[in-house]
Amino acid sequence: MSNSKALSEAVLENGQPAVVEKTMMKDFLALIKVGIVNSNAMTTFTGLWLALHFSGARFLDNIDLILATLIGSSLIVAGSCSLNNYIDRDIDHLMERTKDRPTVTGRVQPGKVALMSFLLIGIGTAFLLTTTVTAAVIGLFGVFSYVVLYTLWSKRQYVSNTIVGSISGAVPPLIGWAAVDANLDIMAWMLFAIVFVWQPPHFYALAMRRVEEYRAAGIPMLPVVKGFKATKKSIYMWVAALFPLPFFLQELGISFMVLATILNIGWLVLGIYLEKLKDDMKWAKLMFVYSLQYLTVMFVAMVIVTLI
Repeated sequence: MSNSKALSEAVLENGQPAVVEKTMMKDFLALIKVGIVNSNAMTTFTGLWLALHFSGARFLDNIDLILATLIGSSLIVAGSCSLNNYIDRDIDHLMERTKDRPTVTGRVQPGKVALMSFLLIGIGTAFLLTTTVTAAVIGLFGVFSYVVLYTLWSKRQYVSNTIVGSISGAVPPLIGWAAVDANLDIMAWMLFAIVFVWQPPHFYALAMRRVEEYRAAGIPMLPVVKGFKATKKSIYMWVAALFPLPFFLQELGISFMVLATILNIGWLVLGIYLEKLKDDMKWAKLMFVYSLQYLTVMFVAMVIVTLI
């Protein structure tokens, strides 16, 4: 029995079935853009957590609602991302960071990707309907804004595509809040505003790093159309627009407002300081890294201050 079991394990570890299974999982995670799914789950949870906190509801008494919200929102985000991959398969081979996507290499049939996308969106919507209708409607609006307004309409035509795409990226905290309280509080809209305003400087920095790829693919990103100088100016303006937003979240306390203000000032000061390097690519890389840390710290802090 032990020898047979050892042989079976060896086949699973080294044989073709294990390799195929790992490849399929890797392809699936690439199709749904798991990094985007995870970051959206974080902002969804924050919206949900704050709605529970300020409505006086107990976290442990609402585990079913929490799970339904996180699963539902993650599934619709995953479905939207894979549908984006399906639509963009004709240009993804032109960019280094997207050329190995399963929809480009042919490892997955396009029809199956489309079917999977709609199934994920449908199942995700069903989960959200078990919370509130408002949460499900907001989720579907997020799908529409990402797939139709961004991917199909603005991405390949307008330099404002990043701003249009920012709408869908800012929807998750609204979903989280609406799952608890369908009457969206001003705080819920401030969470939306923070994520919306955060996205242009985040993606413009990425676009600077990938400017030649976007140019080759014919995507009119801001650095492609107007150059680095104009892109930097726009990044500074969007970062500055973040400054007043924490002051609409006074319920989170003075410690949060101080932290958020420090993060905002830090982002602006970092950009100005890095100008001394005279290296646009390094400037863009470090600004991009800061933007990632910014969003994580900001939303985790919102949860922490309610526990203190």
